[in-house]
Amino acid sequence: MSALKNSPFGKRLRGFHNEAGDDDGAPRRTRPRILGLNTPSLDSRPTTATTSSTATPAMTTTTTTSDSTGPDSPLDSRPTNYGDRFVPTRDTGDMRTSYHLMDDSGPCTPSKRIIPSESDALKEQANAIFTSILHTEVTPPSPNGPPSPSRPPPASIPPSTPTRRRIFHYTSPSSGPPTPTRRLDTPTDEAYSMSPVRASSRQLLESPRRQPRAVCKTPYRVLDAPDLADDFYLNLVDWSTTNILGVGLGACVYLWTAHNAAVAKLCDLSNVGDTVSSVAWVQKGTILAVGTLSGRLHIYDAPSLSLIRSYNPAHSQRIGALSWNAHVLSSGSRDRMVHHRDVREAGNRPFRRCAGHKQEVCGLRWSTGSGNTAGGGIGAGVSSADGGGGLGPGFGVHTAGAMLASGGNDNKVCIWDLRGARRSSASAAIGISPGTTRARSGSISASEDSGDAPLWKFHEHTAAVKALAWDPHVSGVLASGGGTQDKHIRFWNTYNGTMLNQLDTGSQVCNLIWSLTSHELVSTHGFSSTTAQNQICIWRYPSLSMVAALTGHTHRVLYLAMSPEGETIVTGAGDETLRFWNAFPRKENGERKESQLDWARLIR
Repeated sequence: MSALKNSPFGKRLRGFHNEAGDDDGAPRRTRPRILGLNTPSLDSRPTTATTSSTATPAMTTTTTTSDSTGPDSPLDSRPTNYGDRFVPTRDTGDMRTSYHLMDDSGPCTPSKRIIPSESDALKEQANAIFTSILHTEVTPPSPNGPPSPSRPPPASIPPSTPTRRRIFHYTSPSSGPPTPTRRLDTPTDEAYSMSPVRASSRQLLESPRRQPRAVCKTPYRVLDAPDLADDFYLNLVDWSTTNILGVGLGACVYLWTAHNAAVAKLCDLSNVGDTVSSVAWVQKGTILAVGTLSGRLHIYDAPSLSLIRSYNPAHSQRIGALSWNAHVLSSGSRDRMVHHRDVREAGNRPFRRCAGHKQEVCGLRWSTGSGNTAGGGIGAGVSSADGGGGLGPGFGVHTAGAMLASGGNDNKVCIWDLRGARRSSASAAIGISPGTTRARSGSISASEDSGDAPLWKFHEHTAAVKALAWDPHVSGVLASGGGTQDKHIRFWNTYNGTMLNQLDTGSQVCNLIWSLTSHELVSTHGFSSTTAQNQICIWRYPSLSMVAALTGHTHRVLYLAMSPEGETIVTGAGDETLRFWNAFPRKENGERKESQLDWARLIR
C-alpha cells in the first residue's frame, strides 16, 4: 500500500480530495480537469488545500461553488474548454472525388463553359487526354475474373458390385497441364515494361492526334467606323454577295468595296433628322434595305446610289431587324410587330403582319435555301403565281427556305411558317390537329393554324435573343443566342420543335453565323461574368468544341457579317472599328458545292 500512496497516481488522488473540500470541511462540486499537452508534472503539484489555490490554472477549468438552496445556474454549468490539443478531422477521402474521376454512367452536374482569353483547342485536347489517362491509372477497371467454382450436384449412382482391379496401376496422363492464359514470353507483356503507365495509356499517348485548324489571331485589316452605335438591338453591318460591305454610321450609310477598298456614301438622313438602325442586302443582287429609328424603311440601288422607294412609315417605332426572302422584305420593330412586304407591289401596306412577341423584335432571319448564303433567302424555286402558299400576291415559296426565325427582347424565339398548307402538314406529322395549342416538353408550344401565330415558340432563353443563324448544311437546324442574363447558345430542330443541344458561353451572345465551308459556328460576345470579354469564338458543331477565340475589340462585338466566299468575317463594336478576320478555310475548286451533311438535299 505504501508503494501505491507514494506513486504519482496516489499523489494525484490525494491532491484531488484535498481540493474537493472548503475551509470548513464542506464538500463542493467541481468539474473535471482538462489536461493539456503542457500540464505541469503531477509530482510537483501541491497536495494541501491551502496551496492548491496557487497552482497553475492554465489547463484547468474554473471551480464554482453551488448554492445549497437551489440547483446550479445553467450559465455556471456550461463547460469551458481551455485545452490546446488539436484533433484534426480525419475524413476518409475518396480517390474518385478528390481527383474528379466520376463514372461516365453516373449522373453528373453539367459544368459551365467559360470563354477563355485565347484559343484553348490544344489545352482542351490535352486536358481530355490527361483525364482519360488519370482515370485509367488511378482507378483501373476491375478485371472480369473467372466465376467462382461451384461444386456440382452429386449424381445418384445406383449400388453395384465392386469389380476387382489392381491397386498399383500407372498410366501416362492423357493431356498435359492447361496452357496459361498469360504468355510471359511475349515481349510486350506488362511484366517486362519499364514504363510507369499501362500499355493502354502508352498507346493513347503515342497515337497520332488530329491537329486543330490554325486560325490567325489578329485581324488582317482594321477600318475606322466613327459613330458606329453601341446598341445591342441594332443591326448596322451586312455583306452582300457582290462583295460590298454596307455599314450604318449615325445618319449615313456607307458602302465599302472589298476588292479595291473604295468607299461611297449611299445616303444621308441627317436632313430629315433620322438615324439608321438596320441594314440588309438582298440575297442575290445590289439592293440594300435601310431601316431607321423613326420607323421608316428605304430601298436603295447600290450601283447607282439612288433611292428606289420608301415606306413612310413602315412601323410606328424603330426598325432594328431586317431580312430578305427573295423579293419579300421582312422587318421587325420596337412596336413588337413583324411586317412582310413584297417590294414589287406598288402599295405601302404589308401583305402580312405577325404578332408573336410582347417586346421589341431585335432579330430576324429567313431559313437558308439550297445554294444560298447563310441567313439568305429562297433563290431558285420562287414562283410568280398568285397565292403561293397563302403568302399574298406574287409570292411563291421554295420548300427549303420557307421558315422565318424571330427573336425578341421578351426572351422568346418564334418560328414562322407562312405557308398555310405547310402548317397543316406539320401539325399532322407531330399529332397536333390544326386549330389547337399544345406544349411539347414543357417549353415549346404549337399555336393555331393562323398566319399571325408562330409555328413554334421557344421559351428557354432568359435574356433578349438577337443572335439567330440557320445551319446551311443541315435543313431545319437553328442556332440562337441569349443576352447577358442567359449567355447560352441553343440549337433547335424546327421540324419537330425540340432543342438539340445548348452551350453555356459565360458571356453575352451578340451575333451568330455559320461557316459555308465547314460545319462550324461563329459567335461574338459582349458583357461577361469573367475576365474574358468582347471575344469572337469559333465552335465546331455538333461537338461544340472551341476551335479558336479571337480578341481585339475593346467594346461589345455587336455586329457580324461574312464575305460571299465564306472565308472572311467582319466584326464591328462600340469602339468604332471594323475588324476583318480570316476565320475559315478556302472553298474547294473555288466554288461552293451542295453540303454532304444534308442528305435530304441530295435526294432527287
